[in-house]
Amino acid sequence: MSETTPSPQTPAAPEPPAVPEIAGTPVRPDLALEVIATRSGQFGAPDSDTTGYGLHTETITLAPAATRPYGGWFDDVVDHLAEDLAQDGVDPAAAIEKVVIERGELTVFIAREHLLAVARHLRDDQDLRFELCLGVSGVHYPGLTGRELHACIQLMSLTHGGRQLRLEVACPETDPHIPSIVAIYPGNDWHERETWDLMGIVFDGHPSLTRTAMPDDWVGHPQRKDYPLGGIPVEYKGATTPPADTRRSYS
Repeated sequence: MSETTPSPQTPAAPEPPAVPEIAGTPVRPDLALEVIATRSGQFGAPDSDTTGYGLHTETITLAPAATRPYGGWFDDVVDHLAEDLAQDGVDPAAAIEKVVIERGELTVFIAREHLLAVARHLRDDQDLRFELCLGVSGVHYPGLTGRELHACIQLMSLTHGGRQLRLEVACPETDPHIPSIVAIYPGNDWHERETWDLMGIVFDGHPSLTRTAMPDDWVGHPQRKDYPLGGIPVEYKGATTPPADTRRSYS
């Protein structure tokens, strides 16, 4: 009786990598992993490299879009927000650009035209209740064409034990406008002023967008990465403080 030789098994094909999605719609490839810059040399000096590592190159990116499950309470928050937007007739994938989980923190990238609706739902939905806005700050990525300026808004839920999330809204240098959320979070008033003053992000609808750190007639926004480092004339010398009754109003 002859023995039957078993046929070799075909190895299983590797599973394709998970694609980040928002409400079932894939995240745009150009947003799933955003490249900030490519550096050469050990320290990224633009003109010369004296370290001996001139052939070393490094690609600098933002944290990539996360895939499901996000973990913990993050999934519930994104799901509730997507549900609220859908009830408003807004495609969640149009409002939520991507979700990032980095170092245990939740960041939701929002298209600027939907920021006000998102902020209201985050504040008012009983399952979300992010009642406290801790402020807004700005970031400048000169190499991120069309999305050079980012406003980062930190929110906290007192109802749900101090949960925190970050909203991030991008806009181009050529059109540096995003909506003001002062009508929803009044305490963000001065934070938006400072971010406009130092980063040049214009918060449309702000009640009085004025300088806070720099003089009223100052040209430019000193915290942008393309602002000159040094060589700026000392413009405060000989400055005077106008009488109180002639100063501009801050309200």
